Amino acid sequence: MADQTESPRSYHIFITIMSKRRTWVCLFIAVYAILVSSSWNLLRSVLNWYKLQYTSSNSDYSPSRLPAVYASVVLGAMFGAMSMVAAMTVAVPAVMVIWISVVVLLAFFGKSRRVLVVEGRKITREVVGFVFKVLLKEGNVVAAFCAVLAYFLLIRRDFDSYG
Repeated sequence: MADQTESPRSYHIFITIMSKRRTWVCLFIAVYAILVSSSWNLLRSVLNWYKLQYTSSNSDYSPSRLPAVYASVVLGAMFGAMSMVAAMTVAVPAVMVIWISVVVLLAFFGKSRRVLVVEGRKITREVVGFVFKVLLKEGNVVAAFCAVLAYFLLIRRDFDSYG
């Protein structure tokens, strides 16, 4: 009977490993490495597509600006999404600490469990909404900035190749 209620040894080993801070740091670094690697491959594929479009339209003396617009929008969207992911990885732990602190303070002021649940849901809704709005605003600003910068860099490269 005692064997059925006890957890397997592998579960205890897994919990011990995951409770270490360096394990979480390594997981964080691994996820970021995957994210950067995939974005690097996307960046190279967009730039290769643009180069292919540019060289195919190079037969005319004035190539179309549409491939540069498309490439810059894709690059801006990619960097905007990356900035939102980076901001979220920093914001989520901080928001959780703040949320827990507010709920604990409400509990210390003698709120009942039922009131704590209701207030906790309200706080969660407000905090998630606020964080989402801030992340979207930051991501859009970064995306717009990167798109404009990429457009001017691609156009400058086009003008330099004619000169």
